[in-house]
Amino acid sequence: MKFGVVVFPGSNCDADTLHALGDILGREAVYLWHKDHDLKGVDCVVLPGGFAHGDYLRSGAIARFSPLMREVGEHAARGGLVLGICNGFQVLLEMGLLPGAMLRNKNLKFLCRFVTVRVESEKTAFTRLARKGQVLRLPIAHFDGNYYAPPDVLDEVESNGRVVLRYCDDQGRLSEESNVNGSLRSIAGLVNAAGNVMGLMPHPERAVEDLLGGTDGRLILESLIGGRVP
Repeated sequence: MKFGVVVFPGSNCDADTLHALGDILGREAVYLWHKDHDLKGVDCVVLPGGFAHGDYLRSGAIARFSPLMREVGEHAARGGLVLGICNGFQVLLEMGLLPGAMLRNKNLKFLCRFVTVRVESEKTAFTRLARKGQVLRLPIAHFDGNYYAPPDVLDEVESNGRVVLRYCDDQGRLSEESNVNGSLRSIAGLVNAAGNVMGLMPHPERAVEDLLGGTDGRLILESLIGGRVP
């Protein structure tokens, strides 16, 4: 499994992601510059967190027009794996690879903290090592993380098992308090209809070492590899 981490002007989690995949999980991982047209033969493209192009206009709205996004879209259409983390999730929404949009957090404040999320589906390439209902502790860092979609779209993703993660308390219960950014139906992560593209607001790459405060993020990254890494 070879990973490619896309770098935009303003990315600030690209090095974290490369470290998690390469140094911690021991997989081949390379940077992919947003102006290039070469995916370098990667199996999984990761769009990292940060503020691509400063998030001017709207989060992810400019990044979606980067030259490399054409190759990313074609990679996804062929069934290739794509993971969008935080700002990367926003880019996937802007590209139309995932449905919906991101609004400002409900309290209109930037949130930087650990949250707990509940695994809604273990039947994805991104959660195959998880248990349905398992609670993960992961960090977030965003201002525009309030997931929105029209009712018919929400019903479709729900009925087809495309919601992968929901914000919850440490017992796995949903509540207004645990839904820190106000996302509709507490959605923290979802996949496309084909199941090969996932976006999530929490940062798994920031939760891969005890030194960082926890290792629950490894479950998502290791699921992509297909097995746990010592």
